Amino acid sequence: MTRGSRSRALRPVGLGFADTAPVLLVFSARMAAPPADVHRALAEEVEAWPRWFRAVTLARQVERAGRRGREIRLVGLARFTETVVAVEPAARYAYRVDVTNMPGPRALLEDWRLAPAGGGTLLEWRIAVDVPAVWKPVFRLVRPVLGHAFRDSVRALDRRLAAV
Repeated sequence: MTRGSRSRALRPVGLGFADTAPVLLVFSARMAAPPADVHRALAEEVEAWPRWFRAVTLARQVERAGRRGREIRLVGLARFTETVVAVEPAARYAYRVDVTNMPGPRALLEDWRLAPAGGGTLLEWRIAVDVPAVWKPVFRLVRPVLGHAFRDSVRALDRRLAAV
């Protein structure tokens, strides 16, 4: 995916989109940290994301119109303004992208699901996207890159949580 220079609004979607999107990328990994610690790192310590998710260069929580949201910047100057749509302690953290400078997506939701697993956590990251048909092959091509970034980030987060 290449970045665009102009920001544009995406279609708002709800949690159900994580299961029904035209393009759905799903990644999962086991972590040693318990679900409550992983959830806290995802949902409450947003500003710390760049310390463990290398693709993230800036992350901050914001509130707009009484709703919790996030501002995110990625390597390559991609920008996202998001609305948090689910915060279920030790179980789920999800947000939709409202505005981005990335070309392609018409709607985008990221859904982090957590489950206890052998004293640790099974973490699943769902990226749900609606894109024009010409963009679908691009998402197939970037899937391995996103999977690698996810695995590296999960390992870094697990090390960070173990050190606390």
